[in-house]
Amino acid sequence: MSAQPGEGNAGLVTRLLAAAVDAIAVVIATAGLYLGATGIRFFWSPLRFQWPQPGPWTSTLTLMAVAAAYLTVAWATTGRSYGATLLGVRVLARSRRRLGWIRALLRAITCVLVPIGLLWTAISPARRSWHDILVGTVVVYDRYRDRGEHAMTPERTTFPMRHRSR
Repeated sequence: MSAQPGEGNAGLVTRLLAAAVDAIAVVIATAGLYLGATGIRFFWSPLRFQWPQPGPWTSTLTLMAVAAAYLTVAWATTGRSYGATLLGVRVLARSRRRLGWIRALLRAITCVLVPIGLLWTAISPARRSWHDILVGTVVVYDRYRDRGEHAMTPERTTFPMRHRSR
């Protein structure tokens, strides 16, 4: 029996699109954080209020911290970020189980610090990025909305269109 369409490890284009959606979500979340902090500052001292002007290093580090926190929570709880949900993929440990908080944090940090590692997916026969290899994860197609139970079954193939026996 061959693998069902949509099963197996996710490819580069799907992962890049999910990452783009997640980048937009992180920018929106960071802008919300900035506006929230600015609002608190305004209510604290409205007469002396001036818009904060964070420097480039502060802005970059804040974006990176928000991205790492967003990805860690998403991957540790459901295995899916917003972009992954839209594109029908899920991040799992190689054993097809949820990542857990430590592995999700390590993967998030590597993804934020070395985003170019995602391009390795294009030449990897197993469709795994540097992040997947370093942390021991896989990104699988999973269109089901069942919190990952279907994706975590042992009989699912790790390679698309590969034959398996029952």
